[in-house]
Amino acid sequence: MAKLLVGNLPPDTKEEDLKALLVKYGFPPFTSAEAIAGDGSRPAMALAFEGVDADTLRKLAPRVHDLFWVDRRINVLVP
Repeated sequence: MAKLLVGNLPPDTKEEDLKALLVKYGFPPFTSAEAIAGDGSRPAMALAFEGVDADTLRKLAPRVHDLFWVDRRINVLVP
């Protein structure tokens, strides 16, 4: 199981919307998501992908890193 951290999301981002975006760019559907609010200025989500390794996510991450989506530039990190 690999994880992906997606940051600088709009505060009202729904899991379904984020899943649709990632699938559109070739990611497999994630199996779970955990919201990380922080101070509220740049919310993030930690996504878990069952049956996917970290190398696969590292290859896919550049497709959406720094992508302008819903009035924000999202950033992506594979921890």
